[in-house]
Amino acid sequence: MPSKPTILWLSPAPATARELSAAEPLIGYDWTFVPHPAAAFDHLREVGADAVLISCPLEDWTAAELVETLHRMARGTGVVVHDPAGTPEEAFRLGALGAAGFIPGRVDPAQLAGRLETAVEAGRSLALLRLAEGAAAEPWSNLLVGRSRAIRKVLEVIRLVGARRCTVLITGETGTGKEMAARSLHLAGPRASKPLVTVNCSALPEHLLEAELFGHVKGAFTGAVNHRVGRFEQADGGTLFLDEIGDMPLELQVKLLRVLQEREFQRLGSSETIRVDIRVAAASNADLVERVRLGKFREDLYYRLNVVPVTMPPLRERTCDIPLLVRHFLDKIARQEGTPAKTVRQETLDRLTAFTWPGNVRQLENAVEMAVALSGDRETLQSSDFPVGSGLPTRAVAAASHSSITVPAGGLDYDQTVGAFERQILEQAMLRSGGNKKRAADLLRLKRTTLSAKLRSLEARAACGR
Repeated sequence: MPSKPTILWLSPAPATARELSAAEPLIGYDWTFVPHPAAAFDHLREVGADAVLISCPLEDWTAAELVETLHRMARGTGVVVHDPAGTPEEAFRLGALGAAGFIPGRVDPAQLAGRLETAVEAGRSLALLRLAEGAAAEPWSNLLVGRSRAIRKVLEVIRLVGARRCTVLITGETGTGKEMAARSLHLAGPRASKPLVTVNCSALPEHLLEAELFGHVKGAFTGAVNHRVGRFEQADGGTLFLDEIGDMPLELQVKLLRVLQEREFQRLGSSETIRVDIRVAAASNADLVERVRLGKFREDLYYRLNVVPVTMPPLRERTCDIPLLVRHFLDKIARQEGTPAKTVRQETLDRLTAFTWPGNVRQLENAVEMAVALSGDRETLQSSDFPVGSGLPTRAVAAASHSSITVPAGGLDYDQTVGAFERQILEQAMLRSGGNKKRAADLLRLKRTTLSAKLRSLEARAACGR
């Protein structure tokens, strides 16, 4: 199930309708326009792209310098250079530096389409190679699916502390994958061959939770008819994951603090001191700082737990990972059921990417599982298999509800401000549609003739210097 190719277009001048028309045959590509190299570097670091189209000339940068820099920082991204004054010698030099395509003179749409298609395939082949190399070297990273900047930051922290014993506090909304992060942490170091023991601190009442953590001897309390080894002891040499730590009773927090400080404890009903070598990872979807302020969580325990903080991002902040997660869940279901993996229509992926997913990755996984069940014998999933959209706001609606324009103390030019906003919307729609005016008009709920008139008006105003 290939995802929609993403093209980053670096051009020193604002994209005009005339420039965009060259991309009209590239329907289905996902375009992003940036005006200078610094913005391109930021976009590649944060989001990534399948290919970069560079329009020359660029101030302060030569095409060769850009290609060389992009090849180093984004090995999985194909680069195409368009230079109206280009020469065969330049094409040879850029190819040697890693460029996947070069277009001299005026842009021919068919030629542009062919060069970008080659660049996308070359870039994806390199990206798959890097993923395979990374998975072989760091198999623990397979548990956290995604290529967004937010997930890469989580993986980098885990990579740095995986081999250490320091305590890690994992925070984030429900369903963001805190337990997966704890599993990755456990597998990323020498403790991987030892036990990973999980305790849900909100699932048991206080007296049972204490016995669950520290164990007890026979007769320690009513109902203690046998000796029991606690979770701390079971995790010796490995990792103890304390989920929903914010719900732990205050009285038990005191005992936990001592164990974290001394790495020793006593079973209930026993005076024998037991020492353990464990790494503790804790997780909470509650705001522990707020719970400390309310007196419901010990401040000293918070600082003891928060040695290395890891924040799991909500799915709405890593939407570029949704197609990868859908593919991952489809493959997982296919392995579990022993059936071929199903595919998903691109328009369905677009619809899924537009949701805000308040239940995060867990909700997405449940939606994919339900869609597979509802699709019956069909090999391809479609939008009707995902009845999760009713009542869920899309990112566009959510962004519009929070956006505002501030009028400064010195005032503003109303026509200029509204015109700039209109230009931005139209250019984004044209980029999103790959230069196809009919599709751009559909995106904006406009008639094609109305869109064409607005584009002509913008060109006329630009020619007059307005």
